[in-house]
Amino acid sequence: MRPIRNLLSPIVHLSNNWISLAGVILVTTATVFWIWLTPHTFGQEVDNPYLGIVAFMVIPAGFFLGLGVIPAGIWLNWRRERRAGSYPSNFPPLTFRNVEFRRLATFVGLTTVVNVVLAGQLSYKTVTYMDSVTFCGQTCHSVMAPEFAAYQNSPHSRVECTECHIGPGASWFVRSKLSGVRQVFAVALETYSRPIPTPVHNLRPARETCEACHWPQKFGEDRLRVVEKFADDESNSATKTVLLMRIGGGHGGPGIHGAHLGQGVIIRYSHADEKRENIPWVEATNAKGETTVFLAEGAKAEAVKDLPVRVMDCMDCHNRPTHTFDLPERAIDRAMAAGAISRTLPFARKIGAELLKKPHGSQAEAATAISSELVKFYREGYPAVYEQRRADIDSMAQTLVAIYNRNVFPEMKINWGTYPNHIGHTDFTGCFRCHDDAHKSAAGKAIPQDCNTCHQLLAMDEAEPKILTELGLADGGAR
Repeated sequence: MRPIRNLLSPIVHLSNNWISLAGVILVTTATVFWIWLTPHTFGQEVDNPYLGIVAFMVIPAGFFLGLGVIPAGIWLNWRRERRAGSYPSNFPPLTFRNVEFRRLATFVGLTTVVNVVLAGQLSYKTVTYMDSVTFCGQTCHSVMAPEFAAYQNSPHSRVECTECHIGPGASWFVRSKLSGVRQVFAVALETYSRPIPTPVHNLRPARETCEACHWPQKFGEDRLRVVEKFADDESNSATKTVLLMRIGGGHGGPGIHGAHLGQGVIIRYSHADEKRENIPWVEATNAKGETTVFLAEGAKAEAVKDLPVRVMDCMDCHNRPTHTFDLPERAIDRAMAAGAISRTLPFARKIGAELLKKPHGSQAEAATAISSELVKFYREGYPAVYEQRRADIDSMAQTLVAIYNRNVFPEMKINWGTYPNHIGHTDFTGCFRCHDDAHKSAAGKAIPQDCNTCHQLLAMDEAEPKILTELGLADGGAR
């Protein structure tokens, strides 16, 4: 026992320096925090994908840094005392009568107690905070401001980001850690792409995320959809299109979901571009197991065989289920239909779209320009309207700025239409990437572009659709 004490005595003496004590703080802090985080990281499932970065990278880094700092401080202290001739020839025994030992033991004990108290509080806060939308959208991922803005106005605004983007499971936990580290460096060094490229290739499969809430075996009944649009004339003439959407799915009929993702149905396709806009080859297997291959007009089987092939899932149509960006006309139509922009202001729709489409260097610059130019338009062109309806004009300016800030991010090089939405076919190609009557099989069968395949058109751009009156929805209650 005495040889061990003889060996430890000089170490205790030399450890009483600020460098080694700082190393002791690092080691004890890392150890205590790791103990507190262990139950979260080695449970049956890891709910927080970012937790591994802290538990397996940040904390170990601090621990080993502290282990290196302690001997560095001992060596520097030894060298200083040797040069000064103050290094003792013998050391007092390691008991609490030894002032240096008592001081070191007290320091380690107090540090441990403080770290236990702090770790108990901060570990829980760390876990919950890193699982929050605020962390994903505003803290480490400030580069994701456009996606965060879209998320806040989406049907999934109460769903945590990690539930869809990562989810539970060991393999995706590891992937998220590796991806997270790369993203941290990209943000710190500002090497990330502007805009962020889509589609995202390392997303968890849609059947493991979307279908956790959206039960695919449940039949989706037909839904009535009313789309209100406004013209660019002085009176902002309103028209409505009424559609009966054939949702389908489950075992209650094909419809949209049944035809693409029904039981036994498998659709594979190849794409000739990164955004999956150009689809030259489609292979469809129906519920009977019959497979048909369709080629786009001018496409050759030999030319497409080396293209990437993907099995169709939810994300091929619902590619922007949460992070949807509008086009200016569509956004203004919705705002006017909701009453956020008065439909009785002269040329509101036309001037609103023109102001939104003008290029600006920043959102702040856009806010100033949109407001001032809108005021100028009505003050010079409609002075009476300007004098009598200043509140409506100010409200319209605020709404236009909000629309711009929700969809255009100059610093990220995101403009109108940067991110196409494949639902429908009015704003982007969408359905018509395949349903164009030009994808044909060897027997001449085409993927149809028949409107009634997915919906029944009940009214088309009518001012007062009769069907809405008959259904008691003359005010356009269905959307």
